Amino acid sequence: MFNFSVRNRNRSRTGLATPAATVKPGTDPRIHVDLTHLQALEGPAQTLKLLPRQPARSVLAGRHSSRLRGRGLNFEELREYWPSDDVRAIDWNVTARTGEPHVRVYTEERDRPVLIVVDQRMSMFFGTEHAMKSVTAAEAAALVAFAVLHQDDRVGGIVVRDAGLYAQRPKRNRRALTRFLTELADANAALHADAPAQAPTSLDTVLQSVANMARRDHLILLISDFDVIGPTSDRLLAGLARHNDVILVPVSDPSADEMPTDFVSAISDGDRQATLDTRDRQIHAAMNQFSRERHAAIDRWHQRYGIPLAPLSAGEETLPQLRRLLGLAASVREDASGTD
Repeated sequence: MFNFSVRNRNRSRTGLATPAATVKPGTDPRIHVDLTHLQALEGPAQTLKLLPRQPARSVLAGRHSSRLRGRGLNFEELREYWPSDDVRAIDWNVTARTGEPHVRVYTEERDRPVLIVVDQRMSMFFGTEHAMKSVTAAEAAALVAFAVLHQDDRVGGIVVRDAGLYAQRPKRNRRALTRFLTELADANAALHADAPAQAPTSLDTVLQSVANMARRDHLILLISDFDVIGPTSDRLLAGLARHNDVILVPVSDPSADEMPTDFVSAISDGDRQATLDTRDRQIHAAMNQFSRERHAAIDRWHQRYGIPLAPLSAGEETLPQLRRLLGLAASVREDASGTD
């Protein structure tokens, strides 16, 4: 298993340009994000739609995608039958007991809790082109969180660090969302090549925490590179998918498909440093094998449990990718013209 962060200077790692104005001076937003940067995503997030009804091109629609549960019905009252009532609403047990026809009245449940799980472990602190995987994951989490809040649903989250988890149950208020984003920004800022070595949090631990919070009828987004798959990950994920709508959001770097044969850099586990040289055939083959095994596990979950996949690349901007995955037009102007 490879858990490493490249020790080259940040600029040479990603070839990045001038930092955005929303991030503290001297900090490149494609290497680290702060709270201001994440909060600035609220406006763009309003172009996203995560409602149960999805466009035909959405990754959430189609044969291999789970059908998102719509908002359900809450029982409101049991009352006498009125001539305008639907006879299908008659409660025959109560009618038989009282001798008078009674109906059950329901109101639409306007709440669908959303739980966003976002990985900020050291394995995510890697990038060869546009941004670090950790940045792409953080931006995706913030965009989805704001989109959910604006559609008046509850949103909560779990921030995964190597040292443990921060968990917040879904709530429908801005204060709770700010706490989640603050924790996310802090976790992202703590990622650096000189961080002390720690055993990474296993996916089993993450999924068990999710299961404790989202027992049923949640929309769960798992944004991660899915490193450190545990012995019970399959069972836990199957249980979550049985009672909730789960979406896997694997975040990868463009180098993940095929590690380049001329990649040379220093790597570190926080205490020790070594040279990663993919010109060595054995190293190159081992890294590609590890990547293939991880992809195979994700594909198995997709096929076996019918869990939709929404892959993100750290080699591109985050918002356009999310819009494509949700089957939305490339721009707000296209949406207005009815191209959906």
